[in-house]
Amino acid sequence: MKRVGVIGAGSWGTALAIMAARAGHEVVLWSRNNDVVDSINNERVNVAYLSEAKVPANVLATANFEDAVKNAGLVVFAAPSHSARHLFGEMSKSLSRSSTIVSAAKGIEIESGKRVSEVASDLFGDDILTHFVCLSGPSFAKEVVAGHPTAIVAASQDESVAQALQRDLSIDNLRIYTNSDLIGVELGGSVKNVMAIAAGMTSGLGYGSNSVAALITRGLSEITRLALKQGAQLETLMGLACLGDLVLTCTGALSRNRFVGEELGKGRTIQAITEGMNEVAEGIKTSRAVKLLADKVGIEMPITNEVDAVLYSGKSASDAVAELMRRPLKKE
Repeated sequence: MKRVGVIGAGSWGTALAIMAARAGHEVVLWSRNNDVVDSINNERVNVAYLSEAKVPANVLATANFEDAVKNAGLVVFAAPSHSARHLFGEMSKSLSRSSTIVSAAKGIEIESGKRVSEVASDLFGDDILTHFVCLSGPSFAKEVVAGHPTAIVAASQDESVAQALQRDLSIDNLRIYTNSDLIGVELGGSVKNVMAIAAGMTSGLGYGSNSVAALITRGLSEITRLALKQGAQLETLMGLACLGDLVLTCTGALSRNRFVGEELGKGRTIQAITEGMNEVAEGIKTSRAVKLLADKVGIEMPITNEVDAVLYSGKSASDAVAELMRRPLKKE
């Protein structure tokens, strides 16, 4: 049994806290929302974000950041990726150097183009990568806690650290594979959210399965070009952390990023859409980060460019799709 601190009590953070508790660990779940803390501790349910799941008694919710981090063998970062730099800074005040940081966030920092592991290195030093793990893959929180068979990936530069997490959290319906390609797993899990917005836009415009299948396939090609340029391995991109998660997020009804795209396709503004959401769709900020990164390293990413134009330049979803279809004909 380990002490596990989970930073972020949204649906995925709560699901991971529940699964860690079911695996027999003592879990402290941090939220800045006092109503969420009270709901979990008093009613044993996160009414705001995952109301369908009973929270085990060995999960304690807290609004005190230090309580979640101090003496934790595993610290799971499940907050939105754009908060990583700030929260890692807070974490550094209490984190034991022997603790393993587990990133469950899927995004890229806009200002720097850095992955979450790179942000961690900035705050903790490069040595942190010897006990840093990225946990990613096709996993809707609601289905995981409901017992649906789910397979995800734990990636670390240190194979023994990934294997330790695999042993700690693999239980019943949750199967964890290990991988040493941290770059591929982080980029695959991040950029697929941009493609999910594009897939949602396609559906929101009334187009069917042909269009979505083409979008997924060409989206995978974009992700692969960028990730390989950054040093990822092709095998990773064909696995759970990229292709698997891409298919889920582009087609699943529970996908927040797909929902954003669908609403854009129906003509709603991004402001109106996000005002009605109680959780972050990572692809909104990630689209800008990926565009900037792709431009910097000279990688062509036309789908990403069009999503960015819709989100940040007021382009309509219909014009974005038309632009993609008018691109010069070429070999696959």
